Amino acid sequence: MGKIGRLDAAHLALMLGALTLSYVLPFELLLLSYAVLGPAHYLTEISWLHDRSYFLPHRNLALILVGIAIVALFTSHPGTYGALVWLALIGSVLASAPASRLQRFVAAVLALCATALLIASPEAFAITGTLLPTIIHVSLFTFIFMLSGAMKSRSPVQFALVAMYLVSFAAILIAPPSEKTTIPMLASLSTYYFGGVAPALGSVIGVPHLQFDARIAGLLSFVYTYHYLNWFVKAEVIRWNRIPKQRAIAIAVLSAAATGCYLYDYTLGFTVLLSLSLMHVLLEFPLNAISIRQLGESFVGSKPVRSGRRKAA
Repeated sequence: MGKIGRLDAAHLALMLGALTLSYVLPFELLLLSYAVLGPAHYLTEISWLHDRSYFLPHRNLALILVGIAIVALFTSHPGTYGALVWLALIGSVLASAPASRLQRFVAAVLALCATALLIASPEAFAITGTLLPTIIHVSLFTFIFMLSGAMKSRSPVQFALVAMYLVSFAAILIAPPSEKTTIPMLASLSTYYFGGVAPALGSVIGVPHLQFDARIAGLLSFVYTYHYLNWFVKAEVIRWNRIPKQRAIAIAVLSAAATGCYLYDYTLGFTVLLSLSLMHVLLEFPLNAISIRQLGESFVGSKPVRSGRRKAA
């Protein structure tokens, strides 16, 4: 294994710290991370995406994603909500597709086939709307970014970090944390706000009536916490912190205000964070699509298509 650098050591320490805390506070950590680390992550990433035109051919296309997020937030029907999230994903995939007509055609056909499969199942869109902005976003896309970075650098240490991430994921599933709660109020709130993830996940993996127990809570606590910490520790790599002072102050104030909403009213706080979270998830879809395509190209050894946009970090 290659010599571990300062940044890789920080990644490992934060990953192990998130894993440890997910065992100590499986229910409480999820809400604490979401309320404290979440707002800063959402706002700084939106700022970073904005400076890179959201990895879209035209920055103004991002307004469509924002519009979809707003409409989805005011939608009470789970299926409609999921359909809107799926629409944002498919639109992002097609908008960020390579310049080749053949590749755009293939992407469109695959998108239509995937959509047809979802339409065939009455609950598919509701499940998609639950899982895509939550566990898929914070776990699968984090894994893709980590693996893509390791493939680009060919660093044995970074491949080891990817493996450690998967081991941590598996450890919680195989040896789940205790059901005991330290702060019952926070534990009950986590169950109330994130409890829907468990049955949706169970529908996908074939485990009916899956409950939001310590295993699922610990898993969500780990992936959410490390997702946030992984973003913050990459500041010097992707330079999301290189922003005007006025914007940095505005982000700090808005982040503190969003967290402060929880001190005033939990429902209000969750509503504010859900809005920020969904908006940042949808605005990140084009980057996710590009990163998945680049990862596939690195496996097959094809040369990346130049599209005039900045490459995914």
